[in-house]
Amino acid sequence: MGRFILSLDQGTTSSRAILFTREGEIAAVAQQEFEQIFPQPGWVEHDAEEIWATQSQVADTAMAEIGATAADVTAVGITNQRETTVIWDRATGRPIYNAIVWQDRRTAEMIDRHKKTEAGQMITERTGLVPDAYFAGSKIQWILQHVDEARERAERGELAFGTIDSWLVYKLTNGAVHVTDASNAARTMLFNIHECRWDEDLLALFEVPESMLPEVRSSSEVYGEVSAEMTCKGVPIAGMAGDQNAALFGQLCHDPGTVKNTYGTGCFMLMNCGHEPKASSNQLLSTIAWQYDGKVSYALEGSVFIGGAVVQWLRDGMQMIKESSDVRALAESVEDSGGVILVPAFAGLGAPHWDQYARGAMFGITRGTTSAHIARAAIESMAFQSADLLDAMISDADEPIPELRVDGGAARDDLLLQFQADILRIPIVRPTVVETTALGAAYLAGLATGFWKSTEELKSNWKVDRTFEPQMSADQVARKRADWNKAVRRSLGWLSEE
Repeated sequence: MGRFILSLDQGTTSSRAILFTREGEIAAVAQQEFEQIFPQPGWVEHDAEEIWATQSQVADTAMAEIGATAADVTAVGITNQRETTVIWDRATGRPIYNAIVWQDRRTAEMIDRHKKTEAGQMITERTGLVPDAYFAGSKIQWILQHVDEARERAERGELAFGTIDSWLVYKLTNGAVHVTDASNAARTMLFNIHECRWDEDLLALFEVPESMLPEVRSSSEVYGEVSAEMTCKGVPIAGMAGDQNAALFGQLCHDPGTVKNTYGTGCFMLMNCGHEPKASSNQLLSTIAWQYDGKVSYALEGSVFIGGAVVQWLRDGMQMIKESSDVRALAESVEDSGGVILVPAFAGLGAPHWDQYARGAMFGITRGTTSAHIARAAIESMAFQSADLLDAMISDADEPIPELRVDGGAARDDLLLQFQADILRIPIVRPTVVETTALGAAYLAGLATGFWKSTEELKSNWKVDRTFEPQMSADQVARKRADWNKAVRRSLGWLSEE
């Protein structure tokens, strides 16, 4: 058995590879950003071939960093941006169109038509999802409608669909394996989470031939082995989960009622609900957390579309900072946001609003407003949106949540986490390893191959770096959240005709 698990963490803006030790510590890491493609307002695409190229490169780079060979690696785990949709030619292995990213809104009107019929209710009842352009089903339908001969070829069985996990496994195995796991299947709007199968009625609704779909497997088992020409060639691929689900697993939120929030490109809050799905009364999603050891675990989830991506916007769009890491120093150069509220609804608003037609807005600007105030408002927007999610989650759970475990790149920001603790008025707990998305995928792969014997063994790996306790007064919190709520109300429905 090797010394490491190799985790492939394929995110929305970059591909990463991390080698983890048996103690759950990082031995090596490599990361590479890739192009974000915006063909039209509200459209977001990726080059799936570039995703594969960057992911395979960083895997080799991470192993080279410490001189690791395939013999040093027990298994490969995969975690991925979830709803992003790829359709490729089975004969050539080449995509027939760019990957349509989860943030993409081109199918909003298509989804609206379903919302107005019994189909919308069927989607929610069977998938646990709120009908939205966010999910993969309508993206598949759009590609089949708009790429020449795509529908005819799909009907003939010539095309394959996959979320990014499926695409990576397909490439890693040189086209030998076409699978997904239950956590990713649950994000397609085509999967019945109660019966754990592709749903014929939903496939008919979105006009998706079943022959395109990957086989759905558990989140922790051997799917095949790496046969691509990589340093890890011959290593079994043994764990797979969507990024937020993997983070919940990596945070050891294995018991019902435990909650984590990931601050990545978006912000995603998940609560473990145990082995029965829980319906939300507050427009949260009921979804599959993972399938492990023969059992399906479910979660309640709240999704924020623009979290850390707001910092990327400050860097690339507004050119206020040169590097993403510069945002904290700029924000800390002022005592507060100077009354500025930024609602980063660049791709609409997710839970609990689910408004496809909301757009970004900034309020409270005066002659005294500076880039520092805007930077601080951008950081605070992540905390405000996450607070809205936790409020909904507490209401659905009908019980208090004693703490929030956090992870993701922006979780390194003390300013953000202190503000989050203040407006939530509960402790925010940051572990020593904040790369828990990649760690969760590593745990799932390691459990499948005996690298770790049980989930109980993992508990000794989880260590607290810092706990942030609330400091702001209740009156101050109430004022800030009232201002935020007012700003959100004014950004809703911006693109609608009403």
